Amino acid sequence: MSFKDKLLALCVVVVWGLNFVVIKIGVEQMPPLLLAALRFVLAACPAIFFIKRPQVPLRWLIAYGMTISFGQFAFLFFAIKLGMPVGLASVMLQAQVFFTILFGVLLLAEKLCWYHILGMLVTVFGMVILATAGLQSDASQVGITPGYVTGGITLTTILCILAAALCWGLGNISNKMIMRDHPTPVMSLVVWSALVPIVPFLACSWLFDGVAVMTASVVNIQLPTVLALFYLAYIATFVGYGIWGYLLSRYETWRVTPLSLLVPVVGMFSGALLLGEKLSPQQMLGALVIIIGLLVNVFGGSLQQRLLQRT
Repeated sequence: MSFKDKLLALCVVVVWGLNFVVIKIGVEQMPPLLLAALRFVLAACPAIFFIKRPQVPLRWLIAYGMTISFGQFAFLFFAIKLGMPVGLASVMLQAQVFFTILFGVLLLAEKLCWYHILGMLVTVFGMVILATAGLQSDASQVGITPGYVTGGITLTTILCILAAALCWGLGNISNKMIMRDHPTPVMSLVVWSALVPIVPFLACSWLFDGVAVMTASVVNIQLPTVLALFYLAYIATFVGYGIWGYLLSRYETWRVTPLSLLVPVVGMFSGALLLGEKLSPQQMLGALVIIIGLLVNVFGGSLQQRLLQRT
């Protein structure tokens, strides 16, 4: 990978890692479902007038939009709104890797390797550590140590993040089916699928928040929320996916995709630096165990091949 492309890869990692901090800023002043709706309105318009519609059956476009866009971000935004620290959210959301593998085995008859299973078991152990820390926080009603952000790590927020990861996994399977049977440019799929979740988001916001709250949020929108929306819609979506698609088109998948493991690292550091988030030792241990599980899943196959070559 050239030096220029390494810088571009680092740019994507930073952009996507900071995405979680931006979400936190956005949901502080606007209901999460309405924020998500406006994000996809901006992502779709005016881009749909300049990017050709993908030649994809409508059912697959809807499936992709309702999973990777509506499902993932509805649960993610809601969890962060409820107080889930953005650093831990960025780590736990990577459970999508294992959901994608499981759905690939169940729906596409893909092979499950030993390092996939080991990585899943290690990651589940990390989730249990975090869940235990969250339940202890609920029981005490305060942080374990003064100054620690523990109140937002509850069973509800953990389940929301896992639901977001599950939806992301389903979206990955939809994407794989689309690219296999109806190859299409990535940006075309991203832009046109952004139309799908807008109405569901607005309908759910109307149901849970009410028209008065929605109207007040839009009328009284503040600059930080506006900047958050532009970041989510344009920088995280177009810059992030655009560069990522460029890198995938030039290099092998195995060389590019492991870089996404740096996203939760940036997420945790940015949460600590920009939002003052601090984690208890148990929460840090849980996050570390989850990252180890992800590393086993990504690099287990390469390690196995090297061991076989030496023998």
